[in-house]
Amino acid sequence: MMRIDIITIFPKMFAPVLNESIVKRAQNKGKVKIYIHNLRDYSTDKHKKVDGRPFGGGSGMVMRPEPIFRAVENIKSGVRRQASGVILLCPQGERLSQNVAKRLAKYKHLILICGHYEGIDERVRQYLVDEEVSIGDYVLTGGELPAMVLVDCLVRLIPGVLGDKNSLNFESFAGNLLEYPQYTRPANYRKMKAPAILLSGNHKKIAEWRKSQAMKITKKKRPDLLNV
Repeated sequence: MMRIDIITIFPKMFAPVLNESIVKRAQNKGKVKIYIHNLRDYSTDKHKKVDGRPFGGGSGMVMRPEPIFRAVENIKSGVRRQASGVILLCPQGERLSQNVAKRLAKYKHLILICGHYEGIDERVRQYLVDEEVSIGDYVLTGGELPAMVLVDCLVRLIPGVLGDKNSLNFESFAGNLLEYPQYTRPANYRKMKAPAILLSGNHKKIAEWRKSQAMKITKKKRPDLLNV
């Protein structure tokens, strides 16, 4: 049996999808267990905030690291005997394909993190996430819809879910660059520090750093974008 835990700030979005069709039948058959976790439940802020303004300035808000780390650690503590894969749904991730889905379906336990706002604190990406997945080169409001798409792909691959076992046979891309790393409060979290340049107040240097990081990430993750 596979277990999937989904971390989101909009937990009510999932019921219409997870409680219908093949995904529902798979759960009823005991082939998969799916749990939805409200990220705000892991916030220590009295207003249950999970975001902060980006270091170095800029528009929008960035998801803070603390609630996400707590959520993942709490989930893992309940399934210690299983190897867990932590997946971030975001535009920078590997394009979802059937081969990607087949690889992820080999996990007995997956934790899906739904990104939001202008981005997610880079320390989550660097120190917590195992893989990043994107469902296409376009911008969505958040990672909830991609998480639903991924869950649907994965559930179909679980043996015994489909009636016919043969059925299975048959703003990051602006300027062709992926987005630069984002950081927010706290500046030092568990000895993981945000880059000093973002706290300098030197907007020219910050802009230069961001551009160089965007180029570096794009060359590493999506070099095809640079040839468009």
